Amino acid sequence: MYPPSRLKDAADRIRERRSVRAADILEPGPSETEINEMLEIASRVPDHGKLGPWRFLIFDGDSRQEFGELLRNQFAKTNPDSSEAILEREYSRFMRAPTIIGVISKVDPASRIPEWEQVLSSGAVCQNLLVGASLMGFAAQWLTEWYAYDEIIAKALGLTENERVSGFIYIGSAGEKPAERGRPDLQSRISKWCPA
Repeated sequence: MYPPSRLKDAADRIRERRSVRAADILEPGPSETEINEMLEIASRVPDHGKLGPWRFLIFDGDSRQEFGELLRNQFAKTNPDSSEAILEREYSRFMRAPTIIGVISKVDPASRIPEWEQVLSSGAVCQNLLVGASLMGFAAQWLTEWYAYDEIIAKALGLTENERVSGFIYIGSAGEKPAERGRPDLQSRISKWCPA
């Protein structure tokens, strides 16, 4: 059992967790050891059938620029009237943070486990990765954007027939604490079931 003070600290930090816009994420990013620790945290999710229906792709260093070239080229093909400024923005997407971790949903259609539960497990991985990064003192944001849904980019990522991008988690440091944003009214979303 954890000491109550440690539990309260973790609970408070999760309660105050706030995504930092990828454009506002700075160096330094996590070390390889810290990334591995985050991935351990991320993988501790509900996983009916013990399928592990997800995997990770890490982008750091030069791989971000190389992926940026793919993004620029594909965007130019599908948007031939784009200005050079727009194409530069597409190229720079993976330069917004020192580390980006792609979470790939990997559904096993032959499994007895419903596909929806497998996909939810992958979404839980994304959330755990955000929480883990935050608890370790890093800023993070979960994005998909157009390239998560593009077939050519999917091939470049090595996705198989039953794989899809659940999200790209941008991780680094925050220059300042992000401002709080409006939240849904929690009480209006809570009810107790009663038999009819």
